[in-house]
Amino acid sequence: MANIQESIAKLFPEATFEEGDILMVNIPDAKWHALAKELKENADLSFDFLVTIVGMDWTDNLGCVYYLTSTKNNAHLSVKVTAESRENPMMHSVSDLWKIAGIFEREVYDFFGIVFIGNPDMRRLFLSIDWSGHPLRKDYDENPELNPVTTDSERQSDFTDTYVETPDGKVEKKQVRVFDENDFVVNIGPQHPATHGVLRFRTAVDGETIKKIDVYMGYIHRGIEKICEKLTYPQTLHFMDRLDYFSAHPYHHCLCMTIEQAAGIEISRRAQVIRVLMDELSRIASHCLFIGTFCMDLGATTMLFYTLRVREQILDIMEKTCGARMTFNYECIGGVMQDLHPDFVKDVKALLEVLPKNIKEYNKIFTGNVIAKNRMEGVGTLSREDAINWSVTGPSGRASGWACDVRKTNPYSIYGELDFEQVVRTEGDAMARFKVRMSEMEQSAKIIEQLIDNIPDGEYCVKVPKVLKLPVGRWFRTVEGCRGTFGIYLESDGATSPYRLKIAPPCLPAASVVDLIARGSKIADLITIGGSLDYIIPDMDR
Repeated sequence: MANIQESIAKLFPEATFEEGDILMVNIPDAKWHALAKELKENADLSFDFLVTIVGMDWTDNLGCVYYLTSTKNNAHLSVKVTAESRENPMMHSVSDLWKIAGIFEREVYDFFGIVFIGNPDMRRLFLSIDWSGHPLRKDYDENPELNPVTTDSERQSDFTDTYVETPDGKVEKKQVRVFDENDFVVNIGPQHPATHGVLRFRTAVDGETIKKIDVYMGYIHRGIEKICEKLTYPQTLHFMDRLDYFSAHPYHHCLCMTIEQAAGIEISRRAQVIRVLMDELSRIASHCLFIGTFCMDLGATTMLFYTLRVREQILDIMEKTCGARMTFNYECIGGVMQDLHPDFVKDVKALLEVLPKNIKEYNKIFTGNVIAKNRMEGVGTLSREDAINWSVTGPSGRASGWACDVRKTNPYSIYGELDFEQVVRTEGDAMARFKVRMSEMEQSAKIIEQLIDNIPDGEYCVKVPKVLKLPVGRWFRTVEGCRGTFGIYLESDGATSPYRLKIAPPCLPAASVVDLIARGSKIADLITIGGSLDYIIPDMDR
Protein backbone atom coordinates (compact mmCIF):
# COMPACT_ATOMS: atom_id res chain seq x y z
CA MET A 1 0.00 0.00 0.00
CA ALA A 2 2.88 2.34 0.77
CA ASN A 3 4.25 1.89 -2.74
CA ILE A 4 0.83 2.61 -4.26
CA GLN A 5 0.47 5.73 -2.14
CA GLU A 6 3.96 6.95 -3.10
CA SER A 7 3.31 6.35 -6.80
CA ILE A 8 0.02 8.29 -6.72
CA ALA A 9 1.42 11.13 -4.59
CA LYS A 10 4.34 11.58 -6.98
CA LEU A 11 2.09 11.91 -10.04
CA PHE A 12 -0.81 13.73 -8.36
CA PRO A 13 0.44 16.06 -5.60
CA GLU A 14 -3.11 17.36 -5.02
CA ALA A 15 -4.22 13.88 -3.85
CA THR A 16 -4.71 13.26 -0.13
CA PHE A 17 -4.94 9.91 1.61
CA GLU A 18 -6.96 8.28 4.38
CA GLU A 19 -5.74 5.11 6.05
CA GLY A 20 -8.14 2.26 6.80
CA ASP A 21 -8.67 -1.39 5.96
CA ILE A 22 -8.55 -0.15 2.35
CA LEU A 23 -6.45 2.91 1.47
CA MET A 24 -8.59 5.83 0.28
CA VAL A 25 -7.39 8.48 -2.19
CA ASN A 26 -9.13 11.87 -2.28
CA ILE A 27 -8.81 13.54 -5.67
CA PRO A 28 -10.54 16.56 -7.28
CA ASP A 29 -12.86 15.66 -10.14
CA ALA A 30 -10.72 17.69 -12.58
CA LYS A 31 -7.88 15.20 -11.99
CA TRP A 32 -9.99 12.06 -11.55
CA HIS A 33 -9.94 10.75 -15.12
CA ALA A 34 -6.17 11.20 -15.36
CA LEU A 35 -5.71 9.32 -12.07
CA ALA A 36 -8.15 6.59 -13.19
CA LYS A 37 -6.21 6.15 -16.45
CA GLU A 38 -2.96 5.82 -14.51
CA LEU A 39 -4.47 3.31 -12.06
CA LYS A 40 -5.88 1.18 -14.89
CA GLU A 41 -3.04 1.30 -17.43
CA ASN A 42 0.12 1.61 -15.32
CA ALA A 43 1.67 -1.87 -15.38
CA ASP A 44 2.88 -1.55 -11.77
CA LEU A 45 -0.58 -0.60 -10.48
CA SER A 46 -2.97 -2.37 -12.90
CA PHE A 47 -6.27 -1.72 -11.09
CA ASP A 48 -8.29 -3.46 -13.78
CA PHE A 49 -11.33 -4.57 -11.72
CA LEU A 50 -13.90 -1.90 -10.77
CA VAL A 51 -15.78 -3.57 -7.92
CA THR A 52 -18.45 -0.89 -7.46
CA ILE A 53 -19.19 2.84 -7.50
CA VAL A 54 -20.85 4.12 -4.34
CA GLY A 55 -22.89 7.28 -4.89
CA MET A 56 -22.82 9.52 -1.83
CA ASP A 57 -24.61 12.54 -0.41
CA TRP A 58 -22.51 14.08 2.36
CA THR A 59 -25.21 16.83 2.76
CA ASP A 60 -22.77 19.63 1.90
CA ASN A 61 -21.75 17.97 -1.38
CA LEU A 62 -22.33 14.97 -3.63
CA GLY A 63 -19.78 12.52 -4.95
CA CYS A 64 -18.68 8.92 -5.40
CA VAL A 65 -16.44 6.36 -3.76
CA TYR A 66 -14.84 3.96 -6.25
CA TYR A 67 -13.58 0.54 -5.12
CA LEU A 68 -10.84 -0.92 -7.31
CA THR A 69 -8.91 -4.19 -7.28
CA SER A 70 -5.77 -5.21 -9.13
CA THR A 71 -6.19 -8.79 -10.34
CA LYS A 72 -2.44 -8.86 -10.99
CA ASN A 73 -1.30 -7.83 -7.49
CA ASN A 74 -4.46 -8.62 -5.50
CA ALA A 75 -4.28 -5.06 -4.15
CA HIS A 76 -7.30 -2.97 -3.18
CA LEU A 77 -7.86 0.78 -3.36
CA SER A 78 -10.72 3.23 -2.91
CA VAL A 79 -10.97 6.66 -4.49
CA LYS A 80 -13.21 9.47 -3.25
CA VAL A 81 -14.27 12.07 -5.81
CA THR A 82 -16.58 15.02 -5.07
CA ALA A 83 -18.73 16.96 -7.53
CA GLU A 84 -17.98 20.69 -7.59
CA SER A 85 -21.63 21.79 -7.40
CA ARG A 86 -24.56 20.35 -5.49
CA GLU A 87 -27.12 22.28 -7.56
CA ASN A 88 -25.76 21.00 -10.90
CA PRO A 89 -23.54 18.04 -9.96
CA MET A 90 -21.22 16.77 -12.68
CA MET A 91 -18.27 14.40 -12.66
CA HIS A 92 -16.08 12.89 -15.35
CA SER A 93 -17.00 9.42 -16.54
CA VAL A 94 -14.54 6.51 -16.48
CA SER A 95 -16.70 4.31 -18.72
CA ASP A 96 -14.00 4.48 -21.40
CA LEU A 97 -11.60 2.75 -18.97
CA TRP A 98 -13.85 0.23 -17.19
CA LYS A 99 -16.82 -0.82 -19.33
CA ILE A 100 -19.01 -1.68 -16.34
CA ALA A 101 -18.66 1.93 -15.15
CA GLY A 102 -21.22 2.90 -17.81
CA ILE A 103 -23.92 0.97 -15.90
CA PHE A 104 -22.64 1.88 -12.43
CA GLU A 105 -22.66 5.59 -13.35
CA ARG A 106 -26.23 5.33 -14.64
CA GLU A 107 -27.23 3.93 -11.24
CA VAL A 108 -25.57 6.86 -9.45
CA TYR A 109 -27.26 9.31 -11.83
CA ASP A 110 -30.63 7.65 -11.20
CA PHE A 111 -30.45 7.93 -7.41
CA PHE A 112 -28.26 11.02 -6.87
CA GLY A 113 -28.64 13.07 -10.06
CA ILE A 114 -24.90 13.27 -10.72
CA VAL A 115 -24.29 13.67 -14.47
CA PHE A 116 -21.20 11.89 -15.79
CA ILE A 117 -19.44 13.81 -18.55
CA GLY A 118 -18.45 11.43 -21.35
CA ASN A 119 -20.82 8.60 -20.46
CA PRO A 120 -22.58 7.76 -23.76
CA ASP A 121 -25.88 6.83 -22.06
CA MET A 122 -27.18 9.08 -19.29
CA ARG A 123 -30.61 7.54 -18.82
CA ARG A 124 -32.09 6.41 -15.54
CA LEU A 125 -31.34 2.75 -14.87
CA PHE A 126 -34.07 1.57 -12.50
CA LEU A 127 -36.68 4.33 -12.18
CA SER A 128 -39.04 5.50 -14.93
CA ILE A 129 -37.87 8.32 -17.20
CA ASP A 130 -40.31 10.83 -15.72
CA TRP A 131 -39.54 10.07 -12.06
CA SER A 132 -39.37 13.23 -9.96
CA GLY A 133 -36.22 13.63 -7.87
CA HIS A 134 -33.29 11.41 -6.94
CA PRO A 135 -34.26 9.16 -4.00
CA LEU A 136 -30.91 8.57 -2.27
CA ARG A 137 -30.25 12.25 -1.74
CA LYS A 138 -30.69 13.31 1.88
CA ASP A 139 -33.02 16.16 0.83
CA TYR A 140 -35.25 13.96 -1.35
CA ASP A 141 -38.96 14.82 -1.13
CA GLU A 142 -40.75 11.54 -0.36
CA ASN A 143 -44.25 12.94 -1.00
CA PRO A 144 -45.97 10.11 -2.95
CA GLU A 145 -48.05 12.65 -4.89
CA LEU A 146 -44.92 13.67 -6.78
CA ASN A 147 -44.61 10.15 -8.23
CA PRO A 148 -48.12 8.69 -8.48
CA VAL A 149 -48.54 5.02 -9.33
CA THR A 150 -49.82 4.70 -12.90
CA THR A 151 -51.33 1.92 -14.96
CA ASP A 152 -50.34 3.58 -18.22
CA SER A 153 -48.05 1.80 -20.65
CA GLU A 154 -44.40 2.09 -19.71
CA ARG A 155 -42.86 5.43 -20.65
CA GLN A 156 -39.71 5.05 -22.69
CA SER A 157 -37.73 6.94 -25.28
CA ASP A 158 -35.74 6.00 -28.36
CA PHE A 159 -33.19 8.62 -27.35
CA THR A 160 -30.68 9.11 -24.57
CA ASP A 161 -28.65 12.07 -23.37
CA THR A 162 -24.90 12.30 -23.37
CA TYR A 163 -22.77 15.15 -22.04
CA VAL A 164 -19.62 16.07 -23.93
CA GLU A 165 -16.83 18.39 -22.83
CA THR A 166 -15.68 20.82 -25.51
CA PRO A 167 -12.01 21.90 -25.93
CA ASP A 168 -12.74 25.19 -24.13
CA GLY A 169 -14.04 23.32 -21.05
CA LYS A 170 -17.76 23.77 -21.57
CA VAL A 171 -20.16 20.85 -21.28
CA GLU A 172 -22.67 20.31 -24.08
CA LYS A 173 -25.75 18.12 -23.80
CA LYS A 174 -26.47 15.98 -26.85
CA GLN A 175 -29.28 13.60 -27.67
CA VAL A 176 -28.41 10.34 -29.41
CA ARG A 177 -30.47 7.38 -30.58
CA VAL A 178 -30.44 4.15 -28.59
CA PHE A 179 -31.02 2.15 -31.80
CA ASP A 180 -30.53 3.06 -35.45
CA GLU A 181 -33.62 4.59 -37.01
CA ASN A 182 -34.21 1.61 -39.30
CA ASP A 183 -33.55 -1.11 -36.70
CA PHE A 184 -36.25 -3.73 -36.16
CA VAL A 185 -36.58 -3.94 -32.37
CA VAL A 186 -38.38 -6.73 -30.50
CA ASN A 187 -38.94 -7.29 -26.77
CA ILE A 188 -37.58 -10.37 -25.02
CA GLY A 189 -39.26 -10.17 -21.59
CA PRO A 190 -40.21 -8.92 -19.10
CA GLN A 191 -42.84 -11.69 -19.09
CA HIS A 192 -40.74 -14.25 -20.96
CA PRO A 193 -39.88 -17.14 -18.58
CA ALA A 194 -36.35 -17.47 -19.99
CA THR A 195 -35.39 -13.98 -18.74
CA HIS A 196 -35.60 -15.53 -15.24
CA GLY A 197 -37.80 -12.77 -13.88
CA VAL A 198 -39.00 -9.34 -14.88
CA LEU A 199 -36.02 -8.36 -17.01
CA ARG A 200 -36.53 -6.91 -20.47
CA PHE A 201 -34.17 -7.04 -23.42
CA ARG A 202 -35.03 -4.58 -26.19
CA THR A 203 -33.36 -6.42 -29.01
CA ALA A 204 -32.50 -5.11 -32.48
CA VAL A 205 -32.48 -8.04 -34.89
CA ASP A 206 -31.59 -8.69 -38.50
CA GLY A 207 -33.72 -11.73 -39.21
CA GLU A 208 -32.77 -14.12 -36.40
CA THR A 209 -29.41 -12.42 -35.76
CA ILE A 210 -28.98 -10.07 -32.79
CA LYS A 211 -27.53 -6.65 -33.64
CA LYS A 212 -27.84 -4.89 -30.27
CA ILE A 213 -29.51 -5.37 -26.88
CA ASP A 214 -30.73 -2.59 -24.59
CA VAL A 215 -31.24 -3.98 -21.08
CA TYR A 216 -34.23 -2.61 -19.15
CA MET A 217 -34.11 -3.13 -15.39
CA GLY A 218 -35.97 -1.87 -12.34
CA TYR A 219 -39.33 -3.61 -12.67
CA ILE A 220 -39.09 -4.76 -9.04
CA HIS A 221 -36.87 -2.03 -7.61
CA ARG A 222 -37.82 -1.76 -3.93
CA GLY A 223 -35.54 0.97 -2.60
CA ILE A 224 -33.79 -1.29 -0.10
CA GLU A 225 -30.77 0.99 0.32
CA LYS A 226 -33.02 3.97 1.09
CA ILE A 227 -35.16 1.96 3.54
CA CYS A 228 -32.03 0.82 5.43
CA GLU A 229 -31.12 4.43 6.24
CA LYS A 230 -34.16 4.56 8.55
CA LEU A 231 -33.68 1.19 10.26
CA THR A 232 -31.39 0.00 13.04
CA TYR A 233 -28.50 -2.27 12.10
CA PRO A 234 -30.21 -5.52 13.16
CA GLN A 235 -33.30 -4.53 11.15
CA THR A 236 -31.29 -4.24 7.91
CA LEU A 237 -30.38 -7.93 7.96
CA HIS A 238 -33.63 -9.44 6.75
CA PHE A 239 -33.33 -7.65 3.38
CA MET A 240 -30.38 -9.90 2.52
CA ASP A 241 -32.81 -12.81 2.05
CA ARG A 242 -34.72 -10.78 -0.51
CA LEU A 243 -31.88 -9.96 -2.91
CA ASP A 244 -30.46 -13.15 -4.39
CA TYR A 245 -32.90 -15.40 -2.55
CA PHE A 246 -30.83 -18.47 -3.51
CA SER A 247 -27.73 -16.96 -1.91
CA ALA A 248 -29.32 -15.72 1.30
CA HIS A 249 -26.79 -17.17 3.75
CA PRO A 250 -23.62 -15.69 2.12
CA TYR A 251 -25.34 -12.29 1.83
CA HIS A 252 -26.31 -12.32 5.51
CA HIS A 253 -22.75 -13.41 6.26
CA CYS A 254 -21.35 -10.37 4.45
CA LEU A 255 -23.53 -7.77 6.16
CA CYS A 256 -22.99 -9.36 9.58
CA MET A 257 -19.21 -9.40 9.10
CA THR A 258 -19.23 -5.74 8.02
CA ILE A 259 -21.22 -4.62 11.06
CA GLU A 260 -19.17 -6.86 13.40
CA GLN A 261 -15.91 -5.45 12.06
CA ALA A 262 -17.16 -1.90 12.56
CA ALA A 263 -18.43 -2.65 16.08
CA GLY A 264 -15.36 -4.67 17.09
CA ILE A 265 -17.46 -7.79 17.80
CA GLU A 266 -15.63 -11.13 17.65
CA ILE A 267 -17.89 -14.14 17.12
CA SER A 268 -17.32 -17.66 18.40
CA ARG A 269 -15.60 -20.43 16.45
CA ARG A 270 -18.82 -22.44 16.49
CA ALA A 271 -20.76 -19.61 14.84
CA GLN A 272 -18.06 -19.25 12.15
CA VAL A 273 -18.22 -22.95 11.29
CA ILE A 274 -22.03 -22.90 11.19
CA ARG A 275 -22.00 -19.88 8.87
CA VAL A 276 -19.59 -21.55 6.45
CA LEU A 277 -21.59 -24.78 6.46
CA MET A 278 -24.76 -22.84 5.63
CA ASP A 279 -22.97 -20.87 2.90
CA GLU A 280 -21.79 -24.03 1.16
CA LEU A 281 -25.11 -25.83 1.49
CA SER A 282 -26.64 -22.72 -0.12
CA ARG A 283 -24.13 -22.92 -2.97
CA ILE A 284 -25.02 -26.55 -3.75
CA ALA A 285 -28.76 -25.83 -3.60
CA SER A 286 -28.37 -22.74 -5.79
CA HIS A 287 -26.27 -24.55 -8.41
CA CYS A 288 -28.80 -27.40 -8.46
CA LEU A 289 -31.57 -24.94 -9.26
CA PHE A 290 -29.36 -23.30 -11.92
CA ILE A 291 -28.77 -26.65 -13.62
CA GLY A 292 -32.46 -27.54 -13.57
CA THR A 293 -33.79 -24.21 -14.84
CA PHE A 294 -30.99 -23.76 -17.39
CA CYS A 295 -31.63 -27.20 -18.86
CA MET A 296 -35.35 -26.44 -18.90
CA ASP A 297 -34.61 -23.21 -20.85
CA LEU A 298 -32.95 -25.40 -23.47
CA GLY A 299 -35.87 -27.84 -23.56
CA ALA A 300 -34.52 -30.57 -21.26
CA THR A 301 -37.40 -30.41 -18.77
CA THR A 302 -36.55 -33.73 -17.08
CA MET A 303 -33.35 -32.32 -15.56
CA LEU A 304 -35.31 -29.94 -13.33
CA PHE A 305 -36.83 -32.87 -11.44
CA TYR A 306 -33.45 -34.58 -11.05
CA THR A 307 -31.81 -31.48 -9.52
CA LEU A 308 -34.79 -30.56 -7.34
CA ARG A 309 -34.32 -33.82 -5.42
CA VAL A 310 -31.00 -32.61 -4.00
CA ARG A 311 -32.24 -29.04 -3.56
CA GLU A 312 -35.27 -30.26 -1.58
CA GLN A 313 -32.99 -32.39 0.58
CA ILE A 314 -30.95 -29.29 1.44
CA LEU A 315 -34.04 -27.16 2.07
CA ASP A 316 -35.31 -29.82 4.48
CA ILE A 317 -32.02 -29.48 6.39
CA MET A 318 -32.35 -25.68 6.39
CA GLU A 319 -35.97 -25.80 7.52
CA LYS A 320 -35.17 -27.86 10.61
CA THR A 321 -32.55 -25.38 11.83
CA CYS A 322 -33.79 -22.05 10.43
CA GLY A 323 -37.53 -22.62 10.38
CA ALA A 324 -37.74 -21.50 6.75
CA ARG A 325 -37.00 -22.80 3.26
CA MET A 326 -36.05 -19.62 1.44
CA THR A 327 -36.01 -16.42 3.51
CA PHE A 328 -33.96 -17.87 6.35
CA ASN A 329 -33.02 -14.77 8.39
CA TYR A 330 -30.58 -17.06 10.20
CA GLU A 331 -27.28 -15.19 10.56
CA CYS A 332 -27.35 -12.31 13.00
CA ILE A 333 -24.93 -9.79 14.49
CA GLY A 334 -22.80 -11.87 16.86
CA GLY A 335 -23.38 -15.29 15.27
CA VAL A 336 -26.55 -17.13 14.28
CA MET A 337 -30.15 -16.91 15.51
CA GLN A 338 -30.36 -20.40 17.01
CA ASP A 339 -28.25 -23.52 17.33
CA LEU A 340 -28.19 -26.36 14.83
CA HIS A 341 -31.02 -28.89 14.88
CA PRO A 342 -30.08 -32.24 16.53
CA ASP A 343 -30.51 -33.98 13.15
CA PHE A 344 -28.21 -31.56 11.30
CA VAL A 345 -25.04 -33.68 11.21
CA LYS A 346 -26.93 -36.87 10.34
CA ASP A 347 -28.91 -35.16 7.55
CA VAL A 348 -25.86 -33.47 6.03
CA LYS A 349 -23.96 -36.77 5.97
CA ALA A 350 -26.92 -38.35 4.17
CA LEU A 351 -26.70 -35.54 1.59
CA LEU A 352 -22.95 -36.03 1.12
CA GLU A 353 -23.53 -39.72 0.53
CA VAL A 354 -25.93 -39.25 -2.40
CA LEU A 355 -24.47 -36.08 -3.95
CA PRO A 356 -21.62 -37.68 -5.97
CA LYS A 357 -24.06 -40.16 -7.53
CA ASN A 358 -26.42 -37.34 -8.45
CA ILE A 359 -23.68 -35.23 -10.07
CA LYS A 360 -22.57 -38.26 -12.07
CA GLU A 361 -26.19 -38.70 -13.15
CA TYR A 362 -26.47 -35.05 -14.27
CA ASN A 363 -23.35 -35.42 -16.40
CA LYS A 364 -24.59 -38.65 -17.93
CA ILE A 365 -28.00 -37.25 -18.83
CA PHE A 366 -27.10 -33.77 -19.99
CA THR A 367 -23.47 -32.62 -20.10
CA GLY A 368 -22.40 -35.11 -22.75
CA ASN A 369 -25.65 -34.93 -24.71
CA VAL A 370 -24.94 -34.02 -28.35
CA ILE A 371 -27.87 -31.57 -28.50
CA ALA A 372 -26.74 -29.84 -25.31
CA LYS A 373 -23.18 -29.56 -26.65
CA ASN A 374 -24.40 -28.04 -29.91
CA ARG A 375 -26.52 -25.50 -28.05
CA MET A 376 -23.79 -24.51 -25.54
CA GLU A 377 -20.26 -24.97 -26.88
CA GLY A 378 -18.89 -21.81 -28.47
CA VAL A 379 -22.06 -19.86 -27.56
CA GLY A 380 -21.83 -16.57 -25.65
CA THR A 381 -18.04 -16.59 -25.36
CA LEU A 382 -16.72 -14.09 -22.82
CA SER A 383 -12.97 -13.47 -22.74
CA ARG A 384 -11.03 -13.09 -19.50
CA GLU A 385 -10.26 -9.45 -20.32
CA ASP A 386 -13.95 -8.67 -20.93
CA ALA A 387 -15.02 -10.53 -17.79
CA ILE A 388 -12.75 -8.28 -15.72
CA ASN A 389 -13.68 -5.15 -17.68
CA TRP A 390 -17.38 -5.81 -17.07
CA SER A 391 -16.85 -7.05 -13.47
CA VAL A 392 -18.45 -10.43 -14.24
CA THR A 393 -17.39 -12.46 -11.20
CA GLY A 394 -18.39 -15.82 -9.73
CA PRO A 395 -18.71 -18.99 -11.82
CA SER A 396 -19.27 -16.93 -14.98
CA GLY A 397 -15.98 -15.06 -14.48
CA ARG A 398 -14.07 -18.21 -13.56
CA ALA A 399 -15.39 -19.93 -16.71
CA SER A 400 -13.49 -17.24 -18.65
CA GLY A 401 -10.17 -17.97 -16.93
CA TRP A 402 -10.42 -15.32 -14.19
CA ALA A 403 -9.56 -16.77 -10.78
CA CYS A 404 -11.83 -14.42 -8.82
CA ASP A 405 -13.16 -16.56 -5.96
CA VAL A 406 -13.19 -14.28 -2.90
CA ARG A 407 -12.83 -17.34 -0.64
CA LYS A 408 -9.35 -17.73 -2.16
CA THR A 409 -8.29 -14.20 -3.15
CA ASN A 410 -9.38 -12.57 0.13
CA PRO A 411 -10.26 -15.38 2.55
CA TYR A 412 -12.83 -14.45 5.19
CA SER A 413 -14.18 -16.31 8.22
CA ILE A 414 -12.40 -19.72 8.29
CA TYR A 415 -12.05 -20.24 4.52
CA GLY A 416 -8.30 -19.68 4.69
CA GLU A 417 -7.96 -22.87 6.79
CA LEU A 418 -9.93 -25.12 4.43
CA ASP A 419 -8.71 -27.37 1.63
CA PHE A 420 -10.65 -26.82 -1.60
CA GLU A 421 -9.89 -25.88 -5.18
CA GLN A 422 -10.93 -22.80 -7.10
CA VAL A 423 -12.66 -24.06 -10.24
CA VAL A 424 -11.37 -22.19 -13.31
CA ARG A 425 -11.93 -22.95 -16.98
CA THR A 426 -10.70 -21.07 -20.04
CA GLU A 427 -13.30 -21.65 -22.77
CA GLY A 428 -15.52 -18.77 -21.60
CA ASP A 429 -18.66 -20.12 -23.30
CA ALA A 430 -22.04 -21.28 -21.99
CA MET A 431 -20.80 -24.85 -21.57
CA ALA A 432 -17.84 -23.68 -19.47
CA ARG A 433 -20.15 -21.68 -17.20
CA PHE A 434 -22.30 -24.79 -16.79
CA LYS A 435 -19.34 -27.06 -16.02
CA VAL A 436 -17.84 -24.65 -13.47
CA ARG A 437 -21.02 -24.82 -11.41
CA MET A 438 -21.10 -28.61 -11.66
CA SER A 439 -17.53 -28.79 -10.33
CA GLU A 440 -18.17 -26.19 -7.64
CA MET A 441 -20.82 -28.43 -6.07
CA GLU A 442 -18.10 -31.05 -5.57
CA GLN A 443 -15.80 -28.46 -3.96
CA SER A 444 -18.57 -27.26 -1.65
CA ALA A 445 -19.16 -30.87 -0.61
CA LYS A 446 -15.41 -31.14 0.08
CA ILE A 447 -15.60 -28.10 2.39
CA ILE A 448 -18.62 -29.49 4.23
CA GLU A 449 -16.90 -32.89 4.70
CA GLN A 450 -14.00 -31.16 6.49
CA LEU A 451 -16.33 -29.37 8.91
CA ILE A 452 -19.27 -31.65 9.59
CA ASP A 453 -17.43 -33.85 12.12
CA ASN A 454 -15.51 -30.89 13.55
CA ILE A 455 -18.19 -28.47 14.68
CA PRO A 456 -16.75 -27.09 17.93
CA ASP A 457 -18.66 -26.59 21.14
CA GLY A 458 -19.37 -23.09 22.36
CA GLU A 459 -21.99 -20.40 22.07
CA TYR A 460 -23.70 -19.92 18.74
CA CYS A 461 -24.16 -16.19 19.35
CA VAL A 462 -22.09 -13.84 21.51
CA LYS A 463 -23.70 -11.03 23.45
CA VAL A 464 -24.06 -7.73 21.60
CA PRO A 465 -25.42 -4.39 22.86
CA LYS A 466 -29.21 -4.11 22.73
CA VAL A 467 -28.82 -0.71 21.09
CA LEU A 468 -26.00 -0.94 18.57
CA LYS A 469 -24.20 2.22 17.51
CA LEU A 470 -21.23 2.05 15.17
CA PRO A 471 -18.35 4.50 15.39
CA VAL A 472 -18.01 7.15 12.69
CA GLY A 473 -16.29 5.63 9.67
CA ARG A 474 -16.68 3.55 6.54
CA TRP A 475 -16.21 -0.15 5.85
CA PHE A 476 -16.35 -2.36 2.76
CA ARG A 477 -16.46 -6.16 2.79
CA THR A 478 -16.96 -8.77 0.08
CA VAL A 479 -17.91 -12.45 0.11
CA GLU A 480 -18.29 -15.14 -2.54
CA GLY A 481 -22.02 -15.40 -3.18
CA CYS A 482 -23.46 -18.20 -5.28
CA ARG A 483 -23.34 -15.94 -8.35
CA GLY A 484 -20.19 -13.95 -7.68
CA THR A 485 -18.63 -11.22 -5.58
CA PHE A 486 -21.16 -9.61 -3.25
CA GLY A 487 -20.11 -6.45 -1.43
CA ILE A 488 -21.45 -4.22 1.34
CA TYR A 489 -20.32 -0.61 1.78
CA LEU A 490 -21.28 0.81 5.15
CA GLU A 491 -20.81 4.41 6.25
CA SER A 492 -21.72 5.43 9.79
CA ASP A 493 -22.19 8.86 11.35
CA GLY A 494 -22.28 7.37 14.85
CA ALA A 495 -26.04 6.83 15.03
CA THR A 496 -28.06 3.62 15.40
CA SER A 497 -28.87 3.57 11.66
CA PRO A 498 -26.46 3.45 8.71
CA TYR A 499 -25.77 6.80 7.09
CA ARG A 500 -25.31 4.89 3.84
CA LEU A 501 -25.60 1.18 3.12
CA LYS A 502 -24.63 0.34 -0.45
CA ILE A 503 -25.25 -3.13 -1.86
CA ALA A 504 -22.85 -4.25 -4.62
CA PRO A 505 -24.48 -7.32 -6.24
CA PRO A 506 -22.94 -9.74 -8.78
CA CYS A 507 -26.03 -9.97 -10.99
CA LEU A 508 -26.02 -6.36 -12.23
CA PRO A 509 -22.76 -6.83 -14.21
CA ALA A 510 -23.89 -10.31 -15.36
CA ALA A 511 -27.03 -8.88 -17.00
CA SER A 512 -25.17 -5.84 -18.33
CA VAL A 513 -22.68 -7.93 -20.31
CA VAL A 514 -25.38 -9.77 -22.29
CA ASP A 515 -25.30 -7.16 -25.07
CA LEU A 516 -21.57 -7.67 -25.59
CA ILE A 517 -21.60 -11.46 -25.83
CA ALA A 518 -24.94 -11.87 -27.63
CA ARG A 519 -24.21 -9.63 -30.61
CA GLY A 520 -24.01 -11.68 -33.80
CA SER A 521 -25.73 -14.64 -32.14
CA LYS A 522 -29.20 -16.01 -32.88
CA ILE A 523 -32.30 -15.29 -30.79
CA ALA A 524 -32.25 -18.90 -29.54
CA ASP A 525 -28.67 -18.34 -28.33
CA LEU A 526 -29.84 -15.39 -26.22
CA ILE A 527 -31.84 -17.82 -24.09
CA THR A 528 -28.74 -19.99 -23.66
CA ILE A 529 -26.53 -17.01 -22.83
CA GLY A 530 -28.91 -15.51 -20.27
CA GLY A 531 -29.47 -18.86 -18.57
CA SER A 532 -25.75 -19.62 -18.39
CA LEU A 533 -25.02 -16.28 -16.65
CA ASP A 534 -27.54 -17.24 -13.94
CA TYR A 535 -28.53 -13.72 -12.86
CA ILE A 536 -31.32 -13.13 -10.35
CA ILE A 537 -33.48 -10.07 -11.01
CA PRO A 538 -34.20 -8.90 -7.40
CA ASP A 539 -30.43 -8.96 -6.85
CA MET A 540 -29.79 -6.34 -9.55
CA ASP A 541 -32.96 -4.30 -9.01
CA ARG A 542 -32.74 -4.14 -5.18
